[in-house]
Amino acid sequence: MSAERWRPSSDVASARRRARMLAQARSFFADREVLEVDTPLLSSTTVSDPHIESVQVALAHRPGKPYFLQTSPEYFMKRLLCSGYPDIYQVCKVFREGEAGRRHSPEFTMVEWYRHGFNLARIMEETADFISALVEPQHLSAPTEIIDYRSAFRELAGIDPPEASLAALAESAGADDTLIESLGDDRDAWLDLVLSLRVVPHFGAGRLTVLYHYPASQAALARRCPDDDSVADRFEIFFGDLELANGFVELQDAKEQARRFAADRWLRASRNQTVHPPDERLLAALASGLPQCAGVAVGFERLLMINEMTDDIRKAQSFPFDEEDE
Repeated sequence: MSAERWRPSSDVASARRRARMLAQARSFFADREVLEVDTPLLSSTTVSDPHIESVQVALAHRPGKPYFLQTSPEYFMKRLLCSGYPDIYQVCKVFREGEAGRRHSPEFTMVEWYRHGFNLARIMEETADFISALVEPQHLSAPTEIIDYRSAFRELAGIDPPEASLAALAESAGADDTLIESLGDDRDAWLDLVLSLRVVPHFGAGRLTVLYHYPASQAALARRCPDDDSVADRFEIFFGDLELANGFVELQDAKEQARRFAADRWLRASRNQTVHPPDERLLAALASGLPQCAGVAVGFERLLMINEMTDDIRKAQSFPFDEEDE
């Protein structure tokens, strides 16, 4: 190991920019009277999402019982909302197993917030405003573009998501036999692949793109759109091809949430992934009544990457995870 490997990967100028951006984030929410909250990083339960793997830890005084570092503060924050909290936000560390690379880290900073009474249009607008408040103006050289998921696929990939066959999706993705065997008949996995290869790369540089109304099957915690139950009131925001935010109008129905958790667990089992029990406290909270609200999560280091003009998340962290040290 090099004698210089002890040094941080970012400099003092980057630390000052990060501190300034955090202050701007807190000012953004203070101006809107959104309350800052703090929830545990460690929990006895975790998410069921088949696309997210949790970091599991053990506590010496509880032998044999698994604990998990949070992948998001969402479950705890929804319990706060169910207990009567007003609009809330949080800036915290989150952890995800298997996410490492130029744009991913198993430990990163998330800004997450919830707004009472917001519909999809309002939470999308506020999220774009939040990002614009933290990203330095010279990096946003073009107006924000808002496009729905189906239109984006049609215009940029020549694919109509609900109508396209699996074979058409595989052909659009340029999939070989190995990939075809790997993804099988998992339609959402094929759609995700086409999105990443054929749609997102065409999003304009120097601008925010808001993509909304994802298929209902891709939003386990979001409500279905009241005007079209084939899609969910979910959105993501990108800067060029860099994903920054994921949000939705929240599902309030505890029974429907339990059904979706069960579907997630079935899918995880079919993929030989670890199956976790559902978070019964969250389901009990939802049964007591979640107010109509919308929430969103933003990857803070992704915003810092824009201001640092880097495509490497390790340059936006003082001491980033490095697989070579393992």
